[in-house]
Amino acid sequence: MGWTDVLKPRLSVKYIFWALVTSYFSICILFRMPFFSSKLPAYTGPYKVGTIDIEAPVEKRNISEARFANGGKPAFELETVLFSLYYPANKDARSHRPHHHWISRPVGLHAEGYARFAHINNFFTNNLFTFSLWTLAGSTTIPAEVDVPLNGTIKGYRNYDKEHPLDDYGLPRHPVIVFSHGMASSRTSYTQYCAELASRGFVVAAIEHRDGSGPGSVIMSEGKVKHRFHINADQLDPSPETADFKVMQLAYRQAEIEETVRVLRQLNEGIGGDFYRSNPREEGKDLAEWRGRLIVDSMVISGHSYGATGALQALAGGPTYERPFVGAVILDPGKQSGPLNDDIHVPMIIIHSQSWSNSYSIFQGRPHFDVVKDIAVKNLDEHHKFTWFMTSIGTTHPSVTDAPLIEPLLLSWTTGATIEVREGVKQYVLATEDFMHFLSTEQRKGVLKEETTHPRYDEDIRDEDRKQHMDQEVAKYWQIHVAPTTACAAPGLCGVWPDRAGRPGS
Repeated sequence: MGWTDVLKPRLSVKYIFWALVTSYFSICILFRMPFFSSKLPAYTGPYKVGTIDIEAPVEKRNISEARFANGGKPAFELETVLFSLYYPANKDARSHRPHHHWISRPVGLHAEGYARFAHINNFFTNNLFTFSLWTLAGSTTIPAEVDVPLNGTIKGYRNYDKEHPLDDYGLPRHPVIVFSHGMASSRTSYTQYCAELASRGFVVAAIEHRDGSGPGSVIMSEGKVKHRFHINADQLDPSPETADFKVMQLAYRQAEIEETVRVLRQLNEGIGGDFYRSNPREEGKDLAEWRGRLIVDSMVISGHSYGATGALQALAGGPTYERPFVGAVILDPGKQSGPLNDDIHVPMIIIHSQSWSNSYSIFQGRPHFDVVKDIAVKNLDEHHKFTWFMTSIGTTHPSVTDAPLIEPLLLSWTTGATIEVREGVKQYVLATEDFMHFLSTEQRKGVLKEETTHPRYDEDIRDEDRKQHMDQEVAKYWQIHVAPTTACAAPGLCGVWPDRAGRPGS
């Protein structure tokens, strides 16, 4: 075979296949793209986004008396709280640190966790899962800049008189959202949603729950490293009933939420330098400059799936000092996560994916959709708090997560989502932003301006005139099941408005 044969090969099917494969891998390597997946996109808000991982010690305690059958160690011992902060950063912020990996290291830890979920935990499957994770998303990174200054940071601000009014420096204060992830997820499963909100001026604390609901997590405490895996009820002695097991997990999650609030308060008090020096994640060099920069007495709680169930629970009896939540963004509250709390006395928006609304499922002896709608109606009609319940058209349960962005074709095909993946996340972000705007300004905009369009899923009550005059972007992407009447558009007509700090009025 001569050089001419090499330079002018036959265009066989085999040749074309290998040429495409070689080109694909070459492009991935050249542009640092993960194999078989897409990069997470850049954020679209006016702010650059920073991120910091914080692991803070807590008062060591057992949330439950439950112990592992193998070894007898406590199953729900709280040692530290871990969360990722996403926040608006200085416009010219550039990090010298590498971007965070979407799959936290070690990858094998998460792979073994997923194998445990599937009840096929052994040497062969663990390595197979590890290879699969590396192949699909092992090199995927989160676009946020690591450990850069908070927007408007003035170097040395921490050295000023702590009693001096913050307004004298003209530094912005940022609303805070505490976010709780779902089952089989982690703090990095929703980075696009959290960071998009940060790019719009909000500080988001995405918690990593160590309640055994995630695939795996690394606990760094007192100089030691421990691995926490997924937990099944049958691993405990005595083995609890499923309902009791969920109570234990949700109690653990609430403790982590309260500890996250505690840390955020202390950052706002100006002791961020202490957290940086003790942070085993070795991030947060500018946290000392965060004094007075957070609105900590009126936070918002949010969560997806099991995290939404936990977020609802955290609202019971509130707002309190430990749980100062004056609003809630509830995304696909869980169908298999125990009863949903309806003791809520703050404004709230509940968003169902279309797959969550259009599937008929029995929950606590009733249709799940009806249970969720009744929670919204009770908060609106009995507790007189502004509440919305709606369905995001074209989405499925994973649409608010990063997974469809990383694997758009695979996830669309397997889940049946019809919305473009970036548009799916965008709609969740815009609705959340509209809700945060409402809490701070008392004004309804976007999807929150509309009244009920569909009392039940796919039951359209609009006449032709309303269909024509309704905001077409809202009509395209939303079905609204519960909403305050537009007669509530003026303060004092319906319910209780929050004051300027976001606290409930009187």
